[in-house]
Amino acid sequence: MAEQEAAGPIDRVDQVQAAWRAELPDWDVSSVGVIGRLVELAHWTEQARGAALAAHGSDRATFDLLATLRRAGPPYRLTVGELQRLSLVTTGAVSQRVERAARRGLVRRTPVAGDARKVVVELTADGRAAAAELLRVVLDAEQGVLEPLGADERRVLEELLRAWSVGLGAARAVGPEADPPS
Repeated sequence: MAEQEAAGPIDRVDQVQAAWRAELPDWDVSSVGVIGRLVELAHWTEQARGAALAAHGSDRATFDLLATLRRAGPPYRLTVGELQRLSLVTTGAVSQRVERAARRGLVRRTPVAGDARKVVVELTADGRAAAAELLRVVLDAEQGVLEPLGADERRVLEELLRAWSVGLGAARAVGPEADPPS
């Protein structure tokens, strides 16, 4: 533990790692330092995003739907199948999200001519405005989470995370069927 204190302030993950080192001194527990912090940071980020969305009368599912449609570009419409592939949730979950957003006037559903099984979901003007507002809210929340880091640290962290992601094969998932972050 003394080596951690010399390096700077300690956090909960340092304490967990130190406990594992004491319990299993012959094991390499260095992954706990990275993965444990990623898990905590993801949790804090989701809490911040969720609280910001809730303060604006929305939630993650609605934001994901609106953001996915908005990112599609004009005319801001996708089939239910495309939404399902892009959001990586079940067709049933997409249907529930679309139904809630339609009741609020944020999207409209239109059957595809010649194929009654297919439905196109399109942002309404209110949906486009809501998507923009919620994106600003989420970006502000994310900036708050990143506040402890300077601009240079953020760039380095982004480069490291990209290299890690590419190294794990995420580069193969880039394309029209990939799930970009909301």
